[in-house]
Amino acid sequence: MAIPETPLDNPVWFSLTDCHYDYAIDYGNVKFFQPDYGPFGAFINNEDTSLAIEKHAKLITDFFIVGDKPKMPLHFKEPVEYIGLQMIIYNKINYPITEAIVELTESHYDDLIHLVKLVYPEYFKSKTNTLGRYYGIYKDKKLVAVTGERMQTNDFIEISAVITHPDYTGKGYAKQLITHTVEGILKKDKVPFLHVDQTNLGPIQLYKKLGFITRRKFSFWRIICGEK
Repeated sequence: MAIPETPLDNPVWFSLTDCHYDYAIDYGNVKFFQPDYGPFGAFINNEDTSLAIEKHAKLITDFFIVGDKPKMPLHFKEPVEYIGLQMIIYNKINYPITEAIVELTESHYDDLIHLVKLVYPEYFKSKTNTLGRYYGIYKDKKLVAVTGERMQTNDFIEISAVITHPDYTGKGYAKQLITHTVEGILKKDKVPFLHVDQTNLGPIQLYKKLGFITRRKFSFWRIICGEK
């Protein structure tokens, strides 16, 4: 029987409700990840988000609402809209793994953060790596590629932080790490999905080649605190 995909229509909300509630700041019908874990929030029931945004802005100055356009406090700038693709895969990927893949632990933390800051700094916070499992490939004792898990609901796990060091691209490391990560998620009887900005054409093509399909487009709204 197919798993109902309703949680994927509001994945931040369901992640903070189903599995990551310990990392949530709950403003009622608006929820955010605690700032050390992620810069994302979401809302339900057409909630007036202005008060929650004003409160959350005291904790983090640059963050995102995923989903419908939020209502802003009167003195805030308008949010900036980005369009993303939500992609999903239902089956194991048939791609050869030839590299040694390491599950990253706290002992690898500095290496992980160093690589993230090169490529992906705005979405990855100091404790994002604790939301799921992270895997990497080392070359010459240097972490050169990583992939991990971020948002989790009861039936779905988001693949995130698909990063390769600029000096090591084109070697298939991302494909191998995604293959490994997808297999691990499927073994938990959960379904892997991911989010990617629609302008990132290279990664989108890579995901499609591995078997991901586009489930939907969605909006995420960047809120940068400051007066109009």
